[in-house]
Amino acid sequence: MRKVKNRWFIAASAVGIHISIGSAYAWSVFTNPMVDQFGWDTTQVSFAFSLAIFFLGMSAAFMGRFVERNGPRKSGMLSALFFGVGVAGSGIATMLGSLPLLYLFYGVIGGIGLGIGYIAPVSTLVKWFPDRRGLATGLAIMGFGFAALISGPAAAALIDSVGLNATFFILGGIYFIVMTASAQYLAPPPEGWVPKGFEEAKENGTSKIKEDLSQLTANQAIKTRRFWMLWFMLFINITCGIAILAVASPMAQEITGMSAIAAAGMVGLLGLFNGGGRLGWAALSDYIGRPNVYTAFFVIQVVAYFLLPITTNAFMFQILLFAILTCYGGGFASVPAYIGDLFGTKQLGAIHGYILTAWAMAGVVGPVLLSLIYDTTQSYNLTLIIFGVMFAIALALSLWIRVDIKRLQTEKEKAHNQRTVKKAVKV
Repeated sequence: MRKVKNRWFIAASAVGIHISIGSAYAWSVFTNPMVDQFGWDTTQVSFAFSLAIFFLGMSAAFMGRFVERNGPRKSGMLSALFFGVGVAGSGIATMLGSLPLLYLFYGVIGGIGLGIGYIAPVSTLVKWFPDRRGLATGLAIMGFGFAALISGPAAAALIDSVGLNATFFILGGIYFIVMTASAQYLAPPPEGWVPKGFEEAKENGTSKIKEDLSQLTANQAIKTRRFWMLWFMLFINITCGIAILAVASPMAQEITGMSAIAAAGMVGLLGLFNGGGRLGWAALSDYIGRPNVYTAFFVIQVVAYFLLPITTNAFMFQILLFAILTCYGGGFASVPAYIGDLFGTKQLGAIHGYILTAWAMAGVVGPVLLSLIYDTTQSYNLTLIIFGVMFAIALALSLWIRVDIKRLQTEKEKAHNQRTVKKAVKV
Protein backbone atom coordinates (compact mmCIF):
# COMPACT_ATOMS: atom_id res chain seq x y z
CA MET A 1 0.00 0.00 0.00
CA ARG A 2 1.14 3.52 -0.79
CA LYS A 3 2.16 5.45 2.29
CA VAL A 4 -0.23 8.30 3.11
CA LYS A 5 1.33 11.64 3.94
CA ASN A 6 1.01 13.17 7.40
CA ARG A 7 -1.74 15.76 7.21
CA TRP A 8 -0.16 17.88 9.95
CA PHE A 9 3.00 18.18 7.83
CA ILE A 10 0.71 19.25 4.99
CA ALA A 11 -0.60 21.98 7.32
CA ALA A 12 2.98 23.00 8.23
CA SER A 13 3.83 23.26 4.52
CA ALA A 14 0.79 25.46 3.98
CA VAL A 15 1.94 27.72 6.83
CA GLY A 16 5.38 27.95 5.16
CA ILE A 17 3.82 29.33 1.98
CA HIS A 18 1.40 31.66 3.76
CA ILE A 19 3.99 33.08 6.14
CA SER A 20 6.09 33.98 3.06
CA ILE A 21 3.37 35.65 1.00
CA GLY A 22 1.91 37.27 4.13
CA SER A 23 5.06 39.42 4.24
CA ALA A 24 3.11 41.70 1.88
CA TYR A 25 1.41 43.09 5.01
CA ALA A 26 4.79 44.54 6.04
CA TRP A 27 4.98 46.72 2.90
CA SER A 28 4.75 49.90 4.99
CA VAL A 29 8.32 49.20 6.22
CA PHE A 30 9.54 50.14 2.72
CA THR A 31 7.47 53.32 2.46
CA ASN A 32 9.68 55.87 4.25
CA PRO A 33 12.98 54.58 2.80
CA MET A 34 11.54 54.92 -0.72
CA VAL A 35 10.06 58.34 0.00
CA ASP A 36 13.42 59.52 1.39
CA GLN A 37 15.54 57.99 -1.38
CA PHE A 38 13.45 58.81 -4.46
CA GLY A 39 11.16 61.66 -3.41
CA TRP A 40 8.03 59.65 -4.26
CA ASP A 41 5.02 60.46 -2.11
CA THR A 42 3.42 57.98 0.27
CA THR A 43 0.39 57.42 -1.97
CA GLN A 44 2.60 56.44 -4.92
CA VAL A 45 4.54 53.90 -2.84
CA SER A 46 1.38 52.52 -1.18
CA PHE A 47 -0.20 51.96 -4.59
CA ALA A 48 2.25 49.08 -5.19
CA PHE A 49 0.67 47.27 -2.21
CA SER A 50 -2.89 48.07 -3.36
CA LEU A 51 -2.01 46.75 -6.82
CA ALA A 52 -0.60 43.54 -5.30
CA ILE A 53 -3.81 42.94 -3.33
CA PHE A 54 -5.90 43.59 -6.44
CA PHE A 55 -3.87 41.07 -8.45
CA LEU A 56 -4.05 38.63 -5.51
CA GLY A 57 -7.83 38.54 -5.83
CA MET A 58 -7.92 38.48 -9.62
CA SER A 59 -5.20 35.84 -10.06
CA ALA A 60 -6.86 33.68 -7.39
CA ALA A 61 -10.02 33.79 -9.51
CA PHE A 62 -8.34 33.07 -12.84
CA MET A 63 -5.82 30.52 -11.54
CA GLY A 64 -8.23 28.52 -9.37
CA ARG A 65 -8.80 26.04 -12.19
CA PHE A 66 -5.03 25.72 -12.69
CA VAL A 67 -4.68 24.78 -9.00
CA GLU A 68 -7.42 22.15 -9.30
CA ARG A 69 -6.00 20.73 -12.54
CA ASN A 70 -2.29 20.68 -11.66
CA GLY A 71 -2.38 20.14 -7.91
CA PRO A 72 -0.96 22.10 -4.96
CA ARG A 73 2.73 21.19 -5.46
CA LYS A 74 3.04 22.64 -8.96
CA SER A 75 0.82 25.55 -7.99
CA GLY A 76 2.95 26.26 -4.91
CA MET A 77 6.12 26.21 -7.01
CA LEU A 78 4.57 28.57 -9.56
CA SER A 79 3.58 30.88 -6.71
CA ALA A 80 7.15 30.77 -5.36
CA LEU A 81 8.48 31.74 -8.79
CA PHE A 82 6.11 34.67 -9.27
CA PHE A 83 6.38 35.99 -5.72
CA GLY A 84 10.16 35.51 -5.52
CA VAL A 85 10.68 37.27 -8.87
CA GLY A 86 8.21 40.00 -7.85
CA VAL A 87 10.06 40.81 -4.63
CA ALA A 88 13.58 40.44 -6.08
CA GLY A 89 12.53 42.41 -9.17
CA SER A 90 11.47 45.25 -6.89
CA GLY A 91 15.19 45.55 -6.10
CA ILE A 92 15.85 46.17 -9.81
CA ALA A 93 13.08 48.79 -9.80
CA THR A 94 14.68 50.63 -6.86
CA MET A 95 18.15 50.34 -8.43
CA LEU A 96 16.79 52.15 -11.49
CA GLY A 97 14.54 54.45 -9.43
CA SER A 98 11.57 53.38 -11.57
CA LEU A 99 8.07 53.55 -10.10
CA PRO A 100 6.43 51.79 -13.11
CA LEU A 101 8.86 48.88 -12.71
CA LEU A 102 8.01 48.69 -9.01
CA TYR A 103 4.32 48.44 -9.91
CA LEU A 104 5.09 45.76 -12.50
CA PHE A 105 7.31 43.60 -10.28
CA TYR A 106 5.72 43.96 -6.85
CA GLY A 107 2.15 44.87 -7.82
CA VAL A 108 1.52 42.67 -10.86
CA ILE A 109 4.05 39.79 -10.79
CA GLY A 110 4.24 39.59 -7.00
CA GLY A 111 0.45 39.97 -6.75
CA ILE A 112 -0.09 36.99 -9.07
CA GLY A 113 2.24 34.95 -6.84
CA LEU A 114 0.20 36.05 -3.82
CA GLY A 115 -3.07 34.88 -5.37
CA ILE A 116 -1.83 31.44 -6.45
CA GLY A 117 0.01 30.90 -3.16
CA TYR A 118 -3.03 31.90 -1.13
CA ILE A 119 -5.48 29.38 -2.60
CA ALA A 120 -3.19 26.41 -3.44
CA PRO A 121 -2.51 25.11 0.10
CA VAL A 122 -5.88 26.15 1.56
CA SER A 123 -8.00 24.13 -0.88
CA THR A 124 -5.75 21.13 -0.16
CA LEU A 125 -6.08 21.50 3.62
CA VAL A 126 -9.88 21.42 3.45
CA LYS A 127 -9.64 18.00 1.78
CA TRP A 128 -7.15 16.66 4.36
CA PHE A 129 -9.19 17.88 7.35
CA PRO A 130 -12.88 17.00 6.79
CA ASP A 131 -13.19 16.80 10.57
CA ARG A 132 -11.37 20.07 11.38
CA ARG A 133 -11.74 22.27 8.35
CA GLY A 134 -11.81 25.52 10.28
CA LEU A 135 -8.77 24.71 12.42
CA ALA A 136 -6.68 23.63 9.42
CA THR A 137 -7.43 26.63 7.22
CA GLY A 138 -7.17 28.90 10.26
CA LEU A 139 -3.60 27.68 10.88
CA ALA A 140 -2.47 28.51 7.34
CA ILE A 141 -4.26 31.84 7.09
CA MET A 142 -3.06 32.78 10.58
CA GLY A 143 0.43 32.48 9.08
CA PHE A 144 -0.57 35.06 6.48
CA GLY A 145 -1.84 37.41 9.19
CA PHE A 146 1.13 37.02 11.54
CA ALA A 147 3.82 37.14 8.80
CA ALA A 148 4.33 40.89 9.13
CA LEU A 149 5.45 40.42 12.75
CA ILE A 150 8.46 38.47 11.41
CA SER A 151 9.10 40.01 8.00
CA GLY A 152 8.58 43.62 9.13
CA PRO A 153 11.45 43.76 11.66
CA ALA A 154 13.62 41.57 9.40
CA ALA A 155 13.13 43.90 6.42
CA ALA A 156 13.76 46.99 8.56
CA ALA A 157 17.03 45.50 9.90
CA LEU A 158 18.17 44.55 6.38
CA ILE A 159 17.42 48.02 5.00
CA ASP A 160 19.56 49.56 7.75
CA SER A 161 22.46 47.15 7.18
CA VAL A 162 22.57 46.44 3.41
CA GLY A 163 20.27 49.03 1.84
CA LEU A 164 16.96 48.96 0.01
CA ASN A 165 18.01 47.20 -3.22
CA ALA A 166 19.86 44.34 -1.53
CA THR A 167 16.98 43.85 0.92
CA PHE A 168 14.58 43.10 -1.94
CA PHE A 169 17.09 40.69 -3.53
CA ILE A 170 17.71 38.84 -0.25
CA LEU A 171 14.04 38.61 0.73
CA GLY A 172 13.00 37.53 -2.77
CA GLY A 173 15.55 34.69 -2.62
CA ILE A 174 14.48 33.62 0.88
CA TYR A 175 10.78 33.59 0.00
CA PHE A 176 11.47 31.59 -3.17
CA ILE A 177 13.44 28.94 -1.24
CA VAL A 178 10.95 28.64 1.66
CA MET A 179 7.93 28.47 -0.65
CA THR A 180 9.53 25.99 -3.05
CA ALA A 181 10.58 23.72 -0.17
CA SER A 182 7.12 23.94 1.40
CA ALA A 183 5.40 23.12 -1.89
CA GLN A 184 7.28 19.81 -2.24
CA TYR A 185 5.24 18.09 0.48
CA LEU A 186 1.87 19.46 -0.62
CA ALA A 187 -0.46 16.91 -2.22
CA PRO A 188 -4.18 16.11 -2.16
CA PRO A 189 -5.24 13.08 -0.12
CA PRO A 190 -5.62 9.74 -1.96
CA GLU A 191 -9.01 9.03 -3.50
CA GLY A 192 -11.50 7.98 -0.81
CA TRP A 193 -9.12 8.76 2.09
CA VAL A 194 -10.60 9.82 5.43
CA PRO A 195 -8.84 10.38 8.77
CA LYS A 196 -8.64 7.50 11.25
CA GLY A 197 -11.90 6.96 13.13
CA PHE A 198 -13.85 9.32 10.84
CA GLU A 199 -16.05 6.67 9.21
CA GLU A 200 -16.62 4.84 12.51
CA ALA A 201 -17.75 8.06 14.16
CA LYS A 202 -20.21 8.68 11.31
CA GLU A 203 -21.61 5.16 11.49
CA ASN A 204 -22.22 5.10 15.26
CA GLY A 205 -23.57 8.65 15.25
CA THR A 206 -20.86 10.22 17.41
CA SER A 207 -19.60 12.47 14.59
CA LYS A 208 -20.92 16.02 14.58
CA ILE A 209 -19.61 16.66 11.04
CA LYS A 210 -22.46 17.36 8.65
CA GLU A 211 -22.40 16.21 5.06
CA ASP A 212 -21.57 18.93 2.49
CA LEU A 213 -24.66 20.67 1.17
CA SER A 214 -23.71 19.91 -2.44
CA GLN A 215 -20.82 19.02 -4.73
CA LEU A 216 -20.69 21.75 -7.38
CA THR A 217 -18.21 22.88 -10.02
CA ALA A 218 -17.04 26.50 -9.96
CA ASN A 219 -19.34 27.39 -12.87
CA GLN A 220 -22.31 25.87 -11.08
CA ALA A 221 -21.43 27.57 -7.78
CA ILE A 222 -21.34 31.13 -9.18
CA LYS A 223 -24.89 30.67 -10.51
CA THR A 224 -26.26 30.09 -7.00
CA ARG A 225 -27.69 32.74 -4.69
CA ARG A 226 -25.66 31.54 -1.71
CA PHE A 227 -22.37 32.15 -3.58
CA TRP A 228 -23.19 35.83 -4.01
CA MET A 229 -24.46 36.19 -0.46
CA LEU A 230 -21.13 34.82 0.78
CA TRP A 231 -19.25 37.09 -1.67
CA PHE A 232 -20.98 40.22 -0.40
CA MET A 233 -20.53 39.23 3.26
CA LEU A 234 -16.79 38.85 2.69
CA PHE A 235 -16.65 42.06 0.62
CA ILE A 236 -18.24 44.14 3.41
CA ASN A 237 -16.05 42.53 6.09
CA ILE A 238 -12.85 43.27 4.14
CA THR A 239 -13.85 46.73 2.87
CA CYS A 240 -14.44 48.07 6.37
CA GLY A 241 -11.54 46.15 7.95
CA ILE A 242 -8.95 47.37 5.43
CA ALA A 243 -10.18 50.93 5.78
CA ILE A 244 -9.90 50.78 9.58
CA LEU A 245 -6.38 49.31 9.38
CA ALA A 246 -5.33 52.17 7.11
CA VAL A 247 -6.40 54.93 9.55
CA ALA A 248 -6.42 53.26 12.99
CA SER A 249 -3.69 55.50 14.42
CA PRO A 250 -4.96 58.96 13.33
CA MET A 251 -8.57 57.94 14.08
CA ALA A 252 -7.69 56.91 17.66
CA GLN A 253 -5.83 60.19 18.17
CA GLU A 254 -8.74 62.27 16.84
CA ILE A 255 -11.60 60.52 18.68
CA THR A 256 -9.96 59.67 22.03
CA GLY A 257 -7.02 62.08 22.17
CA MET A 258 -4.44 59.25 22.36
CA SER A 259 -0.82 60.24 21.84
CA ALA A 260 0.95 59.26 18.60
CA ILE A 261 3.18 56.82 20.51
CA ALA A 262 0.22 55.13 22.25
CA ALA A 263 -1.67 54.91 18.95
CA ALA A 264 1.38 53.33 17.26
CA GLY A 265 1.51 50.71 20.02
CA MET A 266 -2.18 50.01 19.47
CA VAL A 267 -1.55 49.47 15.73
CA GLY A 268 1.04 46.80 16.59
CA LEU A 269 -1.49 45.00 18.80
CA LEU A 270 -4.07 45.15 16.01
CA GLY A 271 -1.82 42.82 14.01
CA LEU A 272 -1.88 40.29 16.86
CA PHE A 273 -5.68 40.35 17.08
CA ASN A 274 -5.95 40.10 13.29
CA GLY A 275 -3.75 36.98 13.28
CA GLY A 276 -5.24 35.49 16.45
CA GLY A 277 -8.77 35.97 15.14
CA ARG A 278 -7.90 33.91 12.06
CA LEU A 279 -7.10 30.83 14.13
CA GLY A 280 -9.56 31.39 16.98
CA TRP A 281 -12.71 32.03 14.96
CA ALA A 282 -11.89 29.39 12.33
CA ALA A 283 -11.30 26.72 15.01
CA LEU A 284 -14.51 27.76 16.81
CA SER A 285 -16.43 27.38 13.54
CA ASP A 286 -15.76 23.61 13.65
CA TYR A 287 -17.86 23.44 16.82
CA ILE A 288 -20.62 26.04 16.35
CA GLY A 289 -20.82 26.04 12.54
CA ARG A 290 -19.78 28.55 9.91
CA PRO A 291 -23.21 30.26 9.66
CA ASN A 292 -23.15 31.00 13.42
CA VAL A 293 -19.62 32.38 13.22
CA TYR A 294 -20.47 34.77 10.38
CA THR A 295 -23.59 35.98 12.13
CA ALA A 296 -21.48 36.58 15.26
CA PHE A 297 -18.96 38.60 13.19
CA PHE A 298 -21.63 40.97 12.01
CA VAL A 299 -23.49 41.34 15.32
CA ILE A 300 -20.20 42.28 17.03
CA GLN A 301 -19.24 44.74 14.30
CA VAL A 302 -22.63 46.43 14.01
CA VAL A 303 -22.41 47.20 17.73
CA ALA A 304 -18.70 48.16 17.58
CA TYR A 305 -18.99 50.56 14.63
CA PHE A 306 -21.95 52.42 16.09
CA LEU A 307 -20.17 52.70 19.47
CA LEU A 308 -16.79 53.88 18.13
CA PRO A 309 -17.81 57.50 17.28
CA ILE A 310 -19.10 58.06 20.82
CA THR A 311 -16.33 56.17 22.67
CA THR A 312 -13.85 58.74 23.97
CA ASN A 313 -12.27 56.42 26.54
CA ALA A 314 -9.01 55.17 24.99
CA PHE A 315 -9.14 51.74 26.63
CA MET A 316 -12.71 50.99 25.47
CA PHE A 317 -11.93 52.38 22.01
CA GLN A 318 -9.04 49.92 21.66
CA ILE A 319 -11.17 46.99 22.90
CA LEU A 320 -13.72 47.75 20.16
CA LEU A 321 -11.01 47.94 17.50
CA PHE A 322 -9.45 44.67 18.69
CA ALA A 323 -12.86 42.97 18.45
CA ILE A 324 -13.31 44.30 14.91
CA LEU A 325 -9.87 43.04 13.84
CA THR A 326 -10.51 39.52 15.18
CA CYS A 327 -13.66 39.41 13.02
CA TYR A 328 -11.74 40.81 10.04
CA GLY A 329 -9.11 38.08 10.30
CA GLY A 330 -11.68 35.41 11.15
CA GLY A 331 -13.62 36.19 7.99
CA PHE A 332 -10.62 35.27 5.82
CA ALA A 333 -9.88 32.07 7.73
CA SER A 334 -13.44 30.74 7.98
CA VAL A 335 -14.47 31.28 4.36
CA PRO A 336 -12.61 28.28 2.78
CA ALA A 337 -14.33 25.89 5.22
CA TYR A 338 -17.67 27.64 4.58
CA ILE A 339 -17.16 27.13 0.83
CA GLY A 340 -16.52 23.43 1.45
CA ASP A 341 -19.71 23.17 3.51
CA LEU A 342 -21.84 24.89 0.86
CA PHE A 343 -20.32 23.69 -2.42
CA GLY A 344 -18.20 20.63 -1.54
CA THR A 345 -14.56 19.98 -2.39
CA LYS A 346 -14.90 19.06 -6.08
CA GLN A 347 -13.52 22.43 -7.26
CA LEU A 348 -12.96 24.21 -3.94
CA GLY A 349 -9.78 25.99 -5.11
CA ALA A 350 -11.54 27.51 -8.11
CA ILE A 351 -14.58 28.58 -6.07
CA HIS A 352 -12.32 30.06 -3.38
CA GLY A 353 -10.53 31.98 -6.12
CA TYR A 354 -13.80 33.45 -7.37
CA ILE A 355 -14.81 34.41 -3.83
CA LEU A 356 -11.48 36.21 -3.33
CA THR A 357 -12.37 38.72 -6.05
CA ALA A 358 -14.25 40.30 -3.12
CA TRP A 359 -10.82 40.99 -1.57
CA ALA A 360 -9.57 42.54 -4.82
CA MET A 361 -12.59 44.87 -4.97
CA ALA A 362 -12.52 45.67 -1.24
CA GLY A 363 -8.82 46.55 -1.36
CA VAL A 364 -9.69 49.36 -3.76
CA VAL A 365 -13.10 50.40 -2.40
CA GLY A 366 -12.31 50.49 1.36
CA PRO A 367 -9.48 53.06 1.50
CA VAL A 368 -11.00 55.17 -1.32
CA LEU A 369 -14.44 55.29 0.35
CA LEU A 370 -12.92 56.23 3.70
CA SER A 371 -10.72 58.95 2.14
CA LEU A 372 -13.62 60.48 0.19
CA ILE A 373 -15.89 60.68 3.24
CA TYR A 374 -13.12 62.02 5.49
CA ASP A 375 -12.05 64.66 2.96
CA THR A 376 -15.66 65.82 2.69
CA THR A 377 -16.56 65.83 6.41
CA GLN A 378 -13.11 66.15 8.08
CA SER A 379 -14.34 63.56 10.60
CA TYR A 380 -14.23 59.77 10.95
CA ASN A 381 -17.65 59.66 12.64
CA LEU A 382 -19.78 59.54 9.49
CA THR A 383 -17.51 56.86 8.01
CA LEU A 384 -17.94 54.66 11.08
CA ILE A 385 -21.73 55.05 10.99
CA ILE A 386 -21.80 54.15 7.27
CA PHE A 387 -19.68 51.07 8.02
CA GLY A 388 -22.12 50.15 10.80
CA VAL A 389 -24.98 50.29 8.28
CA MET A 390 -22.98 48.14 5.85
CA PHE A 391 -22.53 45.53 8.58
CA ALA A 392 -26.26 45.60 9.29
CA ILE A 393 -26.72 44.61 5.61
CA ALA A 394 -24.09 41.87 6.05
CA LEU A 395 -25.95 40.63 9.14
CA ALA A 396 -29.16 40.42 7.12
CA LEU A 397 -27.31 38.42 4.44
CA SER A 398 -25.90 36.05 7.07
CA LEU A 399 -29.46 35.34 8.25
CA TRP A 400 -30.80 35.02 4.69
CA ILE A 401 -28.13 32.47 3.72
CA ARG A 402 -29.23 30.35 6.72
CA VAL A 403 -32.75 30.21 5.25
CA ASP A 404 -31.28 29.18 1.91
CA ILE A 405 -29.17 26.46 3.57
CA LYS A 406 -32.17 25.16 5.54
CA ARG A 407 -34.28 24.99 2.36
CA LEU A 408 -31.58 23.03 0.50
CA GLN A 409 -31.08 20.66 3.44
CA THR A 410 -34.83 19.97 3.52
CA GLU A 411 -34.87 19.29 -0.23
CA LYS A 412 -31.86 16.99 0.13
CA GLU A 413 -33.48 15.03 2.97
CA LYS A 414 -36.74 14.73 0.99
CA ALA A 415 -34.88 13.40 -2.06
CA HIS A 416 -32.98 10.93 0.14
CA ASN A 417 -36.22 9.68 1.75
CA GLN A 418 -37.82 9.24 -1.67
CA ARG A 419 -34.87 7.16 -2.86
CA THR A 420 -35.06 5.02 0.29
CA VAL A 421 -38.80 4.40 -0.26
CA LYS A 422 -38.22 3.42 -3.91
CA LYS A 423 -35.52 0.95 -2.89
CA ALA A 424 -37.80 -0.55 -0.25
CA VAL A 425 -40.62 -0.93 -2.80
CA LYS A 426 -38.30 -2.71 -5.24
CA VAL A 427 -37.19 -5.13 -2.53
